[in-house]
Amino acid sequence: MPRYALKIEYDGTPFSGWQRQADRASVQGAVEAALARLEQDVPSIAAAGRTDAGVHALGQVAHCDLAKDWDPFRLSEALNHHLKPAPVAVVACARVPEEFHARFSAVERRYLFRLVSRRAPLVHDRGHVWRVGHDLDLAPMQAAARHLLGRHDFTTFRASLCQAASPVKTLDALDIEDMPYPGGREFRFHVRARSFLHNQVRSFVGTLERVGAGAWPPEGVKAALEARDRAACGPVCPPDGLYLAGVGYPTDPFARD
Repeated sequence: MPRYALKIEYDGTPFSGWQRQADRASVQGAVEAALARLEQDVPSIAAAGRTDAGVHALGQVAHCDLAKDWDPFRLSEALNHHLKPAPVAVVACARVPEEFHARFSAVERRYLFRLVSRRAPLVHDRGHVWRVGHDLDLAPMQAAARHLLGRHDFTTFRASLCQAASPVKTLDALDIEDMPYPGGREFRFHVRARSFLHNQVRSFVGTLERVGAGAWPPEGVKAALEARDRAACGPVCPPDGLYLAGVGYPTDPFARD
């Protein structure tokens, strides 16, 4: 069966997450329903990351096996037609070798978190950024983030129900930038690693926000990391501002010659 890689963009607001669930709307369920309109008995699709309820994606990657030899452009067009009106779109499609696996072939995941500091409630970005009503200081957050880089036991920054076999991960990048936002400032957290623990990015951002607000010193993040204790973590921020920004592979399946 020909295998296809799909790059998928979605608004996670109405979904219970990526993973298909019997009684709740999911992104996987929406994509598989669209595939079923094209072919019968399509096997389950696999994705690079199982995003949680309310988490968005700019570049989720999934693969599917189909009976028909589809032209990738026609396949993406057909899927986008059948995905309407769900807030899900296939932005790229490519034929890939049968050994390609969206999850196991990935060598990095990139996440973006958007945090807005302003007093006024959100209007246009409601549900797509995390708003706090106080000022934040960029430099202490950047200093604190440096303590998290590298290979560590991230027990402090993972959910208690995380199913990963080990809390040890290597964080390759955690860059923070700020920019003007109407009535305030927007802070963007760019996070990169081969893989992540459950709630790891949201735990990072929630803790770093406390540093930016002046409630924690930057060194407090180092102490929390070394504690290897979930109770030492700062607040876990809401999912609204989190985006799966992209997935890296040894060879980009969507690269054009």
